[in-house]
Amino acid sequence: MTAPILYELAHHEFLRQQLSAEFPDADDETLADTLEGLTELTEMIGHVTRSYLDDRAMGQALRARIEEMQTRLRRFDHAADAKRRILTTVMTRAEIPQLREADFTLSLRSMPPGLVLHDEAQVPRQFFTPQPPKLDRRAVLDALKTGRSIPGATLSSGGTSLTVRTK
Repeated sequence: MTAPILYELAHHEFLRQQLSAEFPDADDETLADTLEGLTELTEMIGHVTRSYLDDRAMGQALRARIEEMQTRLRRFDHAADAKRRILTTVMTRAEIPQLREADFTLSLRSMPPGLVLHDEAQVPRQFFTPQPPKLDRRAVLDALKTGRSIPGATLSSGGTSLTVRTK
């Protein structure tokens, strides 16, 4: 789309030079009117401008649609997470460790205890990695698993995870 207008611009500039050289006394308005009659530059400018406005409108519409779709995606993700939690709870309470169906298999598996930080400021500095100070969560977890008491941290009760495989 830009090549034709650039070609027409070059043609317009060439004609302007030629007309200015041949008619040095012509005023700017006369020169502009003559060039407008000899070239299609103003029509092309109008065409490219309309195309630009269309592109902007489409971009704005697409941005709005993407925002709507992202909101919808968050709703689907939230619903899926809620259903996964319900399935895990129901299978755990019903003591069903595995369920096989033609199109999926559900399996419960025990999770190892995880780290729960109550107050990171209370955890001794030896569990932080230097530059910049950052808590070494693995070291705190390992220390807690060996029975060591760490101020500001305890082990969680573990929990259950649900694995979903499709065939």
